[in-house]
Formats: sequence, structure tokens, C-alpha cells
Amino acid sequence: MEITDVKVIPVDDEKLKAFVSIVFDACFVVTDVKVIHGPKGLFVSMPSKKRKDGTFKDIAHPLNNQMRQYLEEKVLTVYRQHVPQAHAAGGGSPPPVAPASGSEPPASA
Repeated sequence: MEITDVKVIPVDDEKLKAFVSIVFDACFVVTDVKVIHGPKGLFVSMPSKKRKDGTFKDIAHPLNNQMRQYLEEKVLTVYRQHVPQAHAAGGGSPPPVAPASGSEPPASA
């Protein structure tokens, strides 16, 4: 499976840095992916749904670590290419971000 497009919509927030849409094989899209600035730096949060008990459950997510790493590297690479370092680190209003094309998928994906 190949990521063929990543669209980043920057957000001016302390922790939430962007909303992301990811297109797989030019025919399937996953929206509401988030770029979050946490204690250890940037990470990708998959779309989730709040349950009645107040907990959150992912509604779409990679099934193995190799795909999770591929997805996170691709999303963060596109995010960093289009958002200046000051904004990527958490300061100021980010500029609009254009979509970017995919790269090679992991060998066993």
C-alpha cells in the first residue's frame, strides 16, 4: 500500500499543529489525522471517536509497526516541508499548506 497524497491543514494551537488527510493508492482517503506536539516532539494521531465512557477509540489505524512508521514519517516529512520551523515547533500562525505526492511504500506493505 502506497501513500499517494498527503494534505496538511496547519492549526495555530499549543499542542495540535495540523489536521491531515492521507490518500492511499490514489483511491482511499483517511481524514482527521492529527499532528500533535507532545512532550517528546511531534507525532501523528489517528482519527478517533469518543465513547460514552469518555475514552477515545481509533477508528482507523495501521495494523503493524512498519506501516505506522511509514505513515508517521511521510506525514511529518510533508508537514515539516511546508510549515516553517518556528511554526513546526509551536509558534505563530502557520501558512496554508499545499498537498504533496507520495513516496515509495515499505517493502512488505
